Amino acid sequence: MLSVVVIDDRVTNRNILTRLAMSVEEGIRVKAFASPQPALDWLAANSVDLVITDYKMPDMDGADFIRAFRALPGGSEVPVVVVTVYEERSYCYQALEAGATDFLLSPVDHVEFRARARNLLTLRKQQKLLAQRADQLRQELALRAAGPADADAAAQRQLRQLVEALPAMVSVTDPQGRVLLANQAHRSFFGLTGRQGLGDSLAALHGEDYATRHEVMNAKVLESGEALPGHEQTAIRPGSGEERILLTAKAPLFDDAGQAADVLTVAVDVTELKHAELRLRQQAGHDPMTGLPNRNFLRDYLEHALARARRTESRAAVLLLDLDRFKGVNDAFGLACGDLLLRGVGERLHACLRESDAIGRLGGDEFVVLQSDIRGPDDPRALAQRLCESFNQPFLIKGEELHISASIGITLFPTDGHAPDRLLKNAELAMYRAKANGRNGSCFYAPQMNLVARRTGLMERELRQAFAADQFTVHYQPQRDLRSDKILGMEALLRWRHPRRGMVRPTEFIGLAEEIGLIGPITERVLDLACRQHGRWREAGLPPLRLSVNLSPIQFRENRVVGLIERTLSNTGLEPAQLEIELTEGVMLDNSELTMESLHRLREIGVSFSLDDFGTGYSSLAYVKRLPVQRLKIDQSFVHRLGRDGQDEAIVRAIIDLGHSLELQITAEGVETLEQLERLRQLGCDEAQGDLISPPLPAEAFAVLFERTEQPVGVTPA
Repeated sequence: MLSVVVIDDRVTNRNILTRLAMSVEEGIRVKAFASPQPALDWLAANSVDLVITDYKMPDMDGADFIRAFRALPGGSEVPVVVVTVYEERSYCYQALEAGATDFLLSPVDHVEFRARARNLLTLRKQQKLLAQRADQLRQELALRAAGPADADAAAQRQLRQLVEALPAMVSVTDPQGRVLLANQAHRSFFGLTGRQGLGDSLAALHGEDYATRHEVMNAKVLESGEALPGHEQTAIRPGSGEERILLTAKAPLFDDAGQAADVLTVAVDVTELKHAELRLRQQAGHDPMTGLPNRNFLRDYLEHALARARRTESRAAVLLLDLDRFKGVNDAFGLACGDLLLRGVGERLHACLRESDAIGRLGGDEFVVLQSDIRGPDDPRALAQRLCESFNQPFLIKGEELHISASIGITLFPTDGHAPDRLLKNAELAMYRAKANGRNGSCFYAPQMNLVARRTGLMERELRQAFAADQFTVHYQPQRDLRSDKILGMEALLRWRHPRRGMVRPTEFIGLAEEIGLIGPITERVLDLACRQHGRWREAGLPPLRLSVNLSPIQFRENRVVGLIERTLSNTGLEPAQLEIELTEGVMLDNSELTMESLHRLREIGVSFSLDDFGTGYSSLAYVKRLPVQRLKIDQSFVHRLGRDGQDEAIVRAIIDLGHSLELQITAEGVETLEQLERLRQLGCDEAQGDLISPPLPAEAFAVLFERTEQPVGVTPA
């Protein structure tokens, strides 16, 4: 059973290294220590196959520990791996001079750790096997020393057969660098046959570079009389010219006087293992889609880069980039096109960077750029502008030109934080502010964003609690016909009965509900409540009014809206002709085939549609012609300025004329004064809604309006 010792004064690191060591191979026994001296006491009485130690520890550093361990019986042959952080690289060299076999950077890469440990333990097993067989033969030789000469010859043959059969490359050289012995594995690797090469120098057989490296190590073994633990070396394989990686260990062979006379070299070809290690590290640390560093690798890189910046007292910037409306690309063109777009984005962003900058994919449609050695905020501001401008040209994906933009959050080291997680979080807050400012731009982090984030987090918790506690209700705002002054319909409007803040309007929480995935369930509940209330009004004798309900664009993208409405109509008994769905800018922008199929399917069963907030955003004649709408709703911002702004009145007149030319009904929103109402009548508007007619009302108050539906607005019944 293989044995590993772990030494680290920090309990978290000690536990991580212990678990990693145990995962290298089944059955490994691991002994962990919090300080070097207890470890040395234990090692003096126990054998071990691998030692893993931290460098900076109380009472004794890694170099002193290694020197003390190497002085123990058997300690010179055991591989020792030192773990240290990047900014303490000089300590690694001190550890190597003291006799360390290898070193790893902290935080330890798990894949690299397992590969390095596995290689060192493989060589250690070969060394122990060779030593065990040699010891057995020495015992046999001692027993047969007084016997006949042929018995001694038989033992010598057994020793040669043992060395010859070992899978590891075994060779023996004298102090002059001449090869005295080479087994089958060694001859096969270097293309030698039979006794070829025996007596020749290392330089003659393998070249000056190979000879120089080995002669230096051989001299150290002969001088100290101690073994050199395994270390990696490269060697060129004759014939193919292929460079191979050999894990090599050396030990002295003593003469009858007890002096180190020759050097035994044992080498294992670990090239395939190293290549597999590199592939695993690439896979573990890089995003397979873009080839860029992934979240884990990026975080480790940030940690090391920030350590360098602290040491050199330099500044850096972290830029977090999120693609705008990327989900729409996936919905409209498919996930495969979305993946190709992400790859193209990664390549384009990388082309904007300096060699000293780094980029990685954080996940989804988010990328992170580390800009090192900045002079001030102007450097990341200029970089953010270059990154945004790189999206000006469309991406050609499978013959389609895809246009997309990005929002970027910028945070500065050390001003905005010292740790990677804090800087990434602050950059994310700044990115959300950039999106709120209109997208396709950048924003620097400011401390007050944390307060906003905390408020948003509180709002999210309260929203989820409100949905579970059924705190959402529906109010109804009447829509009055401007010719007959009768109420022809109503719009169902969501309200939140907050236990402390009272009635909360949807403008305060709808955006967050969309972000956290609650908008779908909430609007489904609104639709169900409104349709059931409509049925109760019919039973109470109210006329068949038109019910207008807003649905989220998300429900159209998820292709669930047809089933939802058909199921709701069936469950509540509402006639399809009495239901009107208000379409928002989000639905217009989607414009996908699935959305259009859903709209036409609902129109076929009798559901009608209106375009909300017409005249703002992306409203255009093209959308009106393409969508199966029956009504345009003039945005209240134009209605509010009627009679005061000639341009707004011209826009209102144009919308009314356009709608009527397309045989559409026109409803004006936000009517608050008699002057606005009268002017809309004069312009030919069909219907109006707003606080002048009635503010949104609870269901029980809405029926009262019908007692005065025959009275013109502004006239009090006698």
